[in-house]
Amino acid sequence: MLTDLKIFSGSANPQLARSICRTLGIGISRLEVSRFSNDNLFVKILENVREKDVFIVQPFTAPVGDTIMELFIILDALRSASARRITAVIPYFSYARSDKKDAPRISIAGRLMADLIRTAGASRVLTMDLHSDAVHGFFSVPVDHLTALPYFVEHFRKRLDLANAVVVATDAGGAKRAGRLAERLHLPMAIIDKRRLADTEVVQGLVVGEVKGRDAIIYEDEISTGGTLAASVKTLADAGVKSLHVGATHGVLCGLAVKRLVESSIESVAVTDTVRVPREKQAGKIQILSVAPLFAEAIRRIHTGESVGALFD
Repeated sequence: MLTDLKIFSGSANPQLARSICRTLGIGISRLEVSRFSNDNLFVKILENVREKDVFIVQPFTAPVGDTIMELFIILDALRSASARRITAVIPYFSYARSDKKDAPRISIAGRLMADLIRTAGASRVLTMDLHSDAVHGFFSVPVDHLTALPYFVEHFRKRLDLANAVVVATDAGGAKRAGRLAERLHLPMAIIDKRRLADTEVVQGLVVGEVKGRDAIIYEDEISTGGTLAASVKTLADAGVKSLHVGATHGVLCGLAVKRLVESSIESVAVTDTVRVPREKQAGKIQILSVAPLFAEAIRRIHTGESVGALFD
């Protein structure tokens, strides 16, 4: 059934692509990515993809500009090589944070990226836990939007005594996401009043909900610089929480994030492998959950024409 399936990987997260291929029982397909002397990217597909169902795995991770341009050129090369269908597998779509015009004279870059992905040659997109569900609507090609929620439900059930736990949203925007986890774990929820002053600076106020003496669970879509978490730790400590645990789909962990996590009173942090976490960033309290089996099953279902949504029923 998988004879016409080809899975390629860009340079952003080849480990995830290899794990997906191992789960499916197929080898990763070969391509060559290099640079000319003037720093231009060069891509050559090293296998026959004519009339094949092709998937290219490339999350938007640092250096983001190079990663995106590499994806565009790979997509175009696959289209030129007459692939029957090309799916861009973007586990971490970082530009999903640019989803609205909330200041004068700015770009809604998430929509621009969606247009460029289609123009480069993608027939459909497979992604996970977009920062905003509205970004799904930016695409004019089919999008399969996965969630890592089941992995965190299982993780927290094993790690914590949920009888005394509460799920906390770090701001009103994350309340819907936190609410999904709270519903699956049958837990109450609390919300922190937050104001963002800059990309790395946030101010938090009161906690709405009962958290005193409880084990608090924060569930985010990503951890970038850790600024929000640092503010949340202080806010929840002042509110009297017993312990604090964090789950986030995308462990971007840039800047001072790892230092902030290690030096904080957070007892555990769980992220997935949508973003490659270098060994030097894998501190003791950071646990990585692999979502390769979920991506592998989604790819298999797309390839065979089965429902992807049924995975979460």
